[in-house]
Amino acid sequence: MQLGSIEAGGTKFVCAIGDEDYRIHDKIRIPTTTPEETLRQTVAYFKQFPELKALAISSFGPIELRHNSPKYGYITDTPKKGWANTNFVGRLKQDLDLPMYWTTDVNGSAYGEYVMSTLFNEQLESLVYFTIGTGVGAGTVVNGKFLGSLGHPEVGHVRLKRHPDDLDFPGICPFHGDCLEGLVCGPTFEARVGKPGKDVPLTNHVWDIMAYYVAQAALQETLLIRPDKIVFGGGVVSEPFLVKVRAEFAKLLNNYVDVGKLTDYIVMPAVKDNGSATVGDFALALNEYNK
Repeated sequence: MQLGSIEAGGTKFVCAIGDEDYRIHDKIRIPTTTPEETLRQTVAYFKQFPELKALAISSFGPIELRHNSPKYGYITDTPKKGWANTNFVGRLKQDLDLPMYWTTDVNGSAYGEYVMSTLFNEQLESLVYFTIGTGVGAGTVVNGKFLGSLGHPEVGHVRLKRHPDDLDFPGICPFHGDCLEGLVCGPTFEARVGKPGKDVPLTNHVWDIMAYYVAQAALQETLLIRPDKIVFGGGVVSEPFLVKVRAEFAKLLNNYVDVGKLTDYIVMPAVKDNGSATVGDFALALNEYNK
């Protein structure tokens, strides 16, 4: 069975064709330009596959998820230039008569990691997936369902206790300044030290500051949700960075609750190359087809 995935990011769309075993058969990257041009190219790609049965879309946001809203399927008040109030699902439905599942990019990634855990016989009941890159967000799966009903969670915009060595940095979130995203997303490296994070050695103290904030986010999710696992993906994250995050998390948690072995609890994605959303989309598309 042919299933489709769209991982819609602010820089590029990753469109893929796969099957019910979550294997990728074909994939393309489309630059995110204007909604008209990007969605036209997206439709053209999927029209090449007449056997396609269903499609799942994991999009940057904010997006409207409520089926009873007149703006269901829209990207809403995004700061991405030109994309606010874009009828994403409606545009695809004009040319693709398929069952479509619509969710956030981090929800798609969370579901991909959740599905992979079942394949590995981990039997997880809950999982949180953070992405830390150009932006910051998190998706949560509990017993196969996404957390959030009024709308999708905006974990990237929670507030944090400031690191004592970082009190003068105002943060870069245009809405909140020093929320989680405003303090740890990729562009904060340019704002703090004048160069991209990939060029900043892990010995630089800025990574300790970032780890302190990311550990706080992990602590919040731990105490609010008590998930079986927290996964960190995105361009900012690496295993050496997670070593710092785990150390900060252990200090902040102070053995208050048992989360097991930290190297099993705070982890990198099981799906390599930040491909969790594609796997998740195949699974969500299959669920939508089987409804």
